Amino acid sequence: MKRYPICALLIALTGCAGSQSDPALDATLKTFQTAPKKAGIYVYRNETVDAGLKMNVMVDGKSIGKTVGKTYLYHEVKPGKHTITAEAENTDTLEVDLQPGTITYIWQDVKISAPYAKNKLHIMDEDEGQKGVMETKLIVGR
Repeated sequence: MKRYPICALLIALTGCAGSQSDPALDATLKTFQTAPKKAGIYVYRNETVDAGLKMNVMVDGKSIGKTVGKTYLYHEVKPGKHTITAEAENTDTLEVDLQPGTITYIWQDVKISAPYAKNKLHIMDEDEGQKGVMETKLIVGR
């Protein structure tokens, strides 16, 4: 009789793990290519401050996922002006004007501000942005 709860737990954990990362897609996205007529956006958290706290990230008011420590999100958009928003105990927003075929790297900086965690979005240069993304794993389906 004890096997059934353990099996249920394993099935539940396997389902969760599958939604957290796709290793093949992660490897592809870490080649840092985007479609010529699109603009790519990476939002990453490469630190472990409040690592388990999920923080919703939105592009133009639509959620693209939730980050946790050591993860990143990727989203392609049409070139032009876009609003990137991240929600923790606070909300931080960046306005960006993206060009075709370009990639923008946004670091989600998380700080503890007793008793809550706050986040701040920073646009990073290509070298720092790629380094930060390489320290993290793609998160999908959150």
